Amino acid sequence: MPHVQVIHRTEYAYGRPVMLTTHCLMLRPQDSHDLRLRDARLLVEPQAASTRWAHDVFGNSVCILEWPAGLRTRSLTITSRLELTHFPAGHATPRATLDPSAEHFPFAYAASELADLARLAEPHLPDPGHVVQAWARRFLAQDGTLAMLEAMNAAIHREFIYLSREEEGTQSPAETLRLGCGACRDFALLMMEAVRSLGLAARFVSGYVYDDSTGETRGGGATHAWCAVYLPGAGWVEYDPTNGLVAGEHLVRIAVTRTPEQAVPIGGGFLGNPQDFAGMRVEVLVRAGHELMPEPYGLTMPTQS
Repeated sequence: MPHVQVIHRTEYAYGRPVMLTTHCLMLRPQDSHDLRLRDARLLVEPQAASTRWAHDVFGNSVCILEWPAGLRTRSLTITSRLELTHFPAGHATPRATLDPSAEHFPFAYAASELADLARLAEPHLPDPGHVVQAWARRFLAQDGTLAMLEAMNAAIHREFIYLSREEEGTQSPAETLRLGCGACRDFALLMMEAVRSLGLAARFVSGYVYDDSTGETRGGGATHAWCAVYLPGAGWVEYDPTNGLVAGEHLVRIAVTRTPEQAVPIGGGFLGNPQDFAGMRVEVLVRAGHELMPEPYGLTMPTQS
């Protein structure tokens, strides 16, 4: 039951004063049985004229920022601070709650659930030569559905090289298999498309990872990505192939979507010439424990309700 604190700061710099367009932020988690949000604060400089909150098609919390029409700025800084308590499911929960009908693969989703899962259970990307499906089928020899998924999750963690990548976009699963390396979002998409090729429903998850004191956790210092697979009885079980984690261990879920492109922590732009953009810097600090981190950069952030 760790107490987790997250400070996520994003800075944009411009070569000359520019106008800011509407920005959409996905930085705030939803309260759930496995995550209790204690405090959420947001600081935006320059201050927005309008701050609105909405839920997207997946139920994620989205903050919409708009600035005064006449505002011109050479910088934009967005700082989010979260304090929450995490109740990770742990390996035992999926095994204890999995419906007996789904213990061995293949199995069929109930008709009452299939209507809502169908789009999530079909591959979304081309698979030239069926290389992704062939890679997924190597795990069918495992004894049981959970063992199959855990073996796939562990294989990505063990066999692929993790490379942090700041560029936008996600590699195709076929490209990740060919290169043997990728960022966390590439590994998440590979596992999603692999299980989808087997007829299982999968979603993309964006959030944060906190260290388990081993010092080996990868994906810190920025937003992290993993996936969730729907299993009857157990529900959405989270798998982090970057770190080989299962059932939400050390993972703080912020947004859940059908594709990686739909989970953008900060989306927006500016009006000006392309060369006006002078750079971006992202810093994410995550701490698990009871000692509070100081207010970032000496700033006190107003609570967002």
